[in-house]
Amino acid sequence: MSISAAILAARSGLQVTSQKAEIVATNVANASTPGYVRRSLVVGELVNGSQTAGVMANGVARAGDDAIKAQRRELTSDVAQATVLASTWQTISQRVGNTSSGGGLFRSFSNFETALSAAVTSPESTANGSALLDAAKSVARELNSLSEYGAQARAEADSEIAQGVETVNTALKQVQDLNKRIASIDRTSEQAATLMDERQRVLDTIAEFLPIQTVQRDAGTIDVLTTQGVYLINGSTARQIEFTPSSAFTSGQTLANGDLSGISVDGIDLTTGSTSFGAVSGGLFGALFTLRDQDVPAFMDQLDMVANDIITRLSDDAIDPTKTPGEQGLFVDPDAAGLSGLASRISVNAAVDPAQGGDIWRLRDGLGATASGPPGNSATLSAIYDAFTQVKSLNANGIQGAFSASDLAAQLSSVVGQKRVYQDSVLASTQAQHVTLVEAEQSLTGVDVDVEMESLLLIEQAYAANARVIQVARDMIGILMEL
Repeated sequence: MSISAAILAARSGLQVTSQKAEIVATNVANASTPGYVRRSLVVGELVNGSQTAGVMANGVARAGDDAIKAQRRELTSDVAQATVLASTWQTISQRVGNTSSGGGLFRSFSNFETALSAAVTSPESTANGSALLDAAKSVARELNSLSEYGAQARAEADSEIAQGVETVNTALKQVQDLNKRIASIDRTSEQAATLMDERQRVLDTIAEFLPIQTVQRDAGTIDVLTTQGVYLINGSTARQIEFTPSSAFTSGQTLANGDLSGISVDGIDLTTGSTSFGAVSGGLFGALFTLRDQDVPAFMDQLDMVANDIITRLSDDAIDPTKTPGEQGLFVDPDAAGLSGLASRISVNAAVDPAQGGDIWRLRDGLGATASGPPGNSATLSAIYDAFTQVKSLNANGIQGAFSASDLAAQLSSVVGQKRVYQDSVLASTQAQHVTLVEAEQSLTGVDVDVEMESLLLIEQAYAANARVIQVARDMIGILMEL
């Protein structure tokens, strides 16, 4: 090798080591930047004709493993879904209460039974009568409140779906724009690596709402599909998800009867629970549609069943001979609108409520009594107590067995509690898997500052060695010039 060739080779080495140092500095500076992927300089041999002429940079490489990234992104969807479902069922469970804490719906039924027992023991007590009326009102209020919460939860889910659709559509347009920008530049450049990092962050945002997969195309662009195979980005075009939010919610509004909207892309139904091949099964959309169209409506049906049970029990004509046959008893449905939404309408009979123009003594003497009867007469109260505590068989809305009215409230609490425990376990499992894959991906793509510093020391040594070659070559040329 001639002296000039040695100088050129060393010069190329200085240039490459300088670029390596720049890459290392960028890695260290972005060590804590979310979504940043570690980069390295791809180096190749520089050949001039048949002779080695030094070294050259062939571009910038991004670390990573596509398989791990795809699995981690899928688990991102699972965690988002599990988080929403677990949070909602924790709230429902707290509001329903349970037999150990004695809160919520179970407590109101238990308090009513206790107050009813005390009134049977001392029917002449005005205080006991007032306590029984308050307990009855508490039962009605608790059922009203839980039903209202269910309607609100469905409305919030529908609103969050609308917000999510807007977020995903915006993100899809961003990916479309990033695809075009990446395709217009050298995809091995530092600029392309930065754009790919940004595209990955946007894809992670989309993955929170629905599970996706990507397909690598020419010039560094990607197609984006749902895991069921529906294109969201095909070529250079981003498709838009369509959804129409609802303005109001009642028990009768369902997706099946057309009152509520699903989501679709170019006419392909993506709605969770639909029979379409493209139905989304995970992510925030999966959780929100499950809550809006399945879980919460099923819970509201169970509340209606509990409300219907207590109305029916205490409307038996044999309980109160003063009541007009066929009319409702202590608890009533003011609108008589049927079972749907009954829990939202149930109330205490106005005949026993002074606030509605009634008299408390009718609890003791009968709903149809025109005047207060003997203070010690407990016949009607005893009949109400017997009907309330009577064990009846039931098999509907996911609840099967034989229950008293309080037992049925306790069973609903148990069913809700089991649902909460199940969703908590699913969340814990998916979070553990997600953390494992995040750590695995981070080990492959993240920046280890200690390793980068070690690389920088090697770069410094290489730079010094190449500089030394040039210095020696200069000295040699100086000697030749002196001859």
